Amino acid sequence: MKFTGRLSALKHTPYRRYWLGSFASVGATQLQVMGQGWLIYELTGSALMLGYLGAASAIPTIVMTLFGGALADQVNKKIVLMVTSLSVAILLLALGVLDLSGIVTAWHVILIAGIISLISGFDWPTRQAIFPHLIAREDMMSGVALNSIIWQSCRMIMPAFGGLIIAFTETWVIFILCSAGFFTMFVVMSGLKVDLPVMKNELTSTMQKISEGIQFILHEKTFLVLISMSFAGMFFVSSYMQLMPAFSNLLGAGEAGYGYLISITGVGSVIGTILVGSIQDSKQLGKVILITAMLSGLFLYPFAAATGQFAATEFAYILAMASAFTVALFASIFMITSMTVLQLRVPDDVRGRVMGIHGITYSLMPLGGLFTGYLATFTSIPIAVFIAASVYIVLIISIGISQAHIRQIDGMQITASS
Repeated sequence: MKFTGRLSALKHTPYRRYWLGSFASVGATQLQVMGQGWLIYELTGSALMLGYLGAASAIPTIVMTLFGGALADQVNKKIVLMVTSLSVAILLLALGVLDLSGIVTAWHVILIAGIISLISGFDWPTRQAIFPHLIAREDMMSGVALNSIIWQSCRMIMPAFGGLIIAFTETWVIFILCSAGFFTMFVVMSGLKVDLPVMKNELTSTMQKISEGIQFILHEKTFLVLISMSFAGMFFVSSYMQLMPAFSNLLGAGEAGYGYLISITGVGSVIGTILVGSIQDSKQLGKVILITAMLSGLFLYPFAAATGQFAATEFAYILAMASAFTVALFASIFMITSMTVLQLRVPDDVRGRVMGIHGITYSLMPLGGLFTGYLATFTSIPIAVFIAASVYIVLIISIGISQAHIRQIDGMQITASS
């Protein structure tokens, strides 16, 4: 089969095997997140406890990602991914056994989530650093988009599947399936041949390497602004996903409805990924990045209204589904276009560290859930989401006005120069 256009990265056999194998672990991650969230809310009924789960899922990753990025630039990336995949498989198996036995507590869930988060701090930057070595540079946009498809298609399918599993069985089934998914990734990585460059035997300390990555970002304004926008988007906008069990309760949606709410965001993200192919070479790529970022925040307003003003009605559920879809669509376009700009501009010798720091983005979603959950204790969950979205929109407008170099990003020029 001949792979061209948006699928061109799949013509490289190592990438194709890595891509297909990644569905197992990424699908497991989606199930893990929704399973842990539902179990915590079932055990406690507290939005703030969902926030604590988010903090446990985020803070260790954020801290360790800095070291993980430096590690990804120094050691065999294949071995790192084998170790991380097997470790997470064992932890999720342990959580499944605790849940099945009936002795699981909210703090068991939070502790295991924290340990997995620690491991993810090494896993994520290594994934970001390894896949460019599996493809040609001219296929970079394809590789970034296909990587996004893994996450978004799994987010589209797995939560709905997981919601039905929870409705008809128990959450422990989710965790056993998650363990199997990560073990599958371990097996795939074990048999993968990766042509990695020979690592230089340098005496530079880990802290110095981390510092080099941070200094690169601070001195490259485009990197600093785009990474800051990515951080803010996950913290203030996408963080509503961490509180989805509580929103599901407000909407009277139940387990299956909870799964569908998360899945519709995956549908939106996949559609956004498909649309990216038509704008990747746009001369107005910088403006596309800014506009899609702002729209992702604006469409949180009707979602908040659905779960507040019209809660527990059929109209509310339809409005919430439509809003979640649209938020995810625009967030997906922003993330793929901005990440492609970074991947094409970052030098190989600091790629692991720089993209590892960018990888902190995904850890800020659950951490933002703690912020929003805390706000909700003083107001309400819908009002907290409204406030968070407003902060983000003001930030994007400020960047759009003050940062001309972002507005002027030319997609054709970037692709040609790579």
